[in-house]
Amino acid sequence: MGNVEEPQNSNISGAHELAGAAAGLNLYDTASHAVSPFRPIRPGHVGIYVCGATVQSSPHIGHIRAAVAFDIVRRWMLRLGYDVTFVRNVTDIDDKILDKAAAAGQQWWARAYYYEREFTRAYDTLGVLPPTVEPRATGHIPDMVELIERIIRNGHAYVVKDADGNPTGNVYFDVASWPHYGELTHQKQGAVEADEAAAVADRMGPSVDAAGNDKYNPIDPADASPDKHDPRDFALWKALKATDPLDARWATPFGVGRPGWHIECSAMSHRYLGEAFDIHGGGLDLRFPHHENEMAQTRAAGWNSAARWMHSAWVTAKGEKMSKSLGNGLSVPAVLAEHSAWVVRYALGSVQYRSMLEWSDQTLTEAQAAFERVSNFIERAGAAIGGQPSREEITTVGADQLPADFVNAMNDDINVSGAIAAVFSTIRSGNTLLSQVEDHADDAVQARVRKALVSVRAMLDTLGLDPLAEPWAGAKDGGDSKAADALDALVSEQLQARQAARAAKDFAKADAIRDELAAVGIAIEDTPSGSTWSLK
Repeated sequence: MGNVEEPQNSNISGAHELAGAAAGLNLYDTASHAVSPFRPIRPGHVGIYVCGATVQSSPHIGHIRAAVAFDIVRRWMLRLGYDVTFVRNVTDIDDKILDKAAAAGQQWWARAYYYEREFTRAYDTLGVLPPTVEPRATGHIPDMVELIERIIRNGHAYVVKDADGNPTGNVYFDVASWPHYGELTHQKQGAVEADEAAAVADRMGPSVDAAGNDKYNPIDPADASPDKHDPRDFALWKALKATDPLDARWATPFGVGRPGWHIECSAMSHRYLGEAFDIHGGGLDLRFPHHENEMAQTRAAGWNSAARWMHSAWVTAKGEKMSKSLGNGLSVPAVLAEHSAWVVRYALGSVQYRSMLEWSDQTLTEAQAAFERVSNFIERAGAAIGGQPSREEITTVGADQLPADFVNAMNDDINVSGAIAAVFSTIRSGNTLLSQVEDHADDAVQARVRKALVSVRAMLDTLGLDPLAEPWAGAKDGGDSKAADALDALVSEQLQARQAARAAKDFAKADAIRDELAAVGIAIEDTPSGSTWSLK
């Protein structure tokens, strides 16, 4: 499986030269448990692979937190002047997708595609840049089969055969044959934890010694098979089940079946980023077993693994990890029905990616207050200087032109909390300058206001939060004003028709209009001054 031609990259920044600030970037590596200087494999270019969604159902805030976190990492790389190839996969076949589709009477691929589009809408709505490449697992079965054959040839996987010596379709990675297994999380199954690295790994997330079907770390049913040589072995390819649809199985030299969970990422990262790339990212819950297994199989195939592994922490609600299995997952559409997209993005991206994010009403209240401070300054500053700087000017501001406090914070393992503090520090200084402009017009002071405005918007843009950029452009309270205006016009027309019906004492028609609006989530309130509406 050779390297393919690299796809064209679309940077948000117009910068083409590497900023001097790039030399100061330090990032955490899960494997070393240390922050160290970032040096790309290929000068001027960064290759990033981030595990995307398993599209079984609607996205929740926990899913999108990881997407926002790595979007900020990517945006900072772009601001530093790097060309970035960003790959985010879609897992569009697995047991959960098949089981849920069957229970709902759906085609499995139709369900997967429906929720894939829902994830895409959530990413777009929350300002996450589209990936350079977004491969689906089902589109790369030949790559996976070739990779599995390579691992078998290298002596690190085995095919399970039946009593007659025929392949059953089950292929397992032979953990005992790979002495480096555990190097990502520094754990050995059943071993007494002796070093601090392993203790740190345990505190960070699921443990190799807790790989059972628990709430944080459910296992693939195929990994519980009695055909395995070792309890640690994991499925590369899985034999078909009697309930598997005819179009959810593939014929291979080792039997008919479908891929295991881990193999797709090794195959697709190699296809689009080559045998060595800079960063592999994902949520903390993927650290074990998914990424541990992925690292092992990739290296056992004879390829290099990612140079650096980065993991975003969980979103918690009342201290408990947010997930569907715990019943506290908040769907993105439900959250966006009550809060503007800008506010939700700010809330998700306002802490450093490795910090747990507690999701609460207070988190969203603070985000709304931040929006009001930001938008107030940008509006006042624009009025003071006679108009807003263009988006092109904002996107071409390089990292070396940004305030030092912001650069230092971002270079310190993407310390977003410190970066946001720098944004509001600049806003405070800008507000002081604005008061001087209001007292007396002065070209020098206006120039300083303009500089502060450009800095604030460029810093916000690096975080995906410039209110005058897409998808926020023209937004009111961080929402989509065009959509809101269109909805208001349509509902107002219905309210006028309802009022006319009531005036004509046609109460049946008036009630019908009210009920039709209620059915689509619009509540009507009649007041002495007229009828008003709101979203339920």
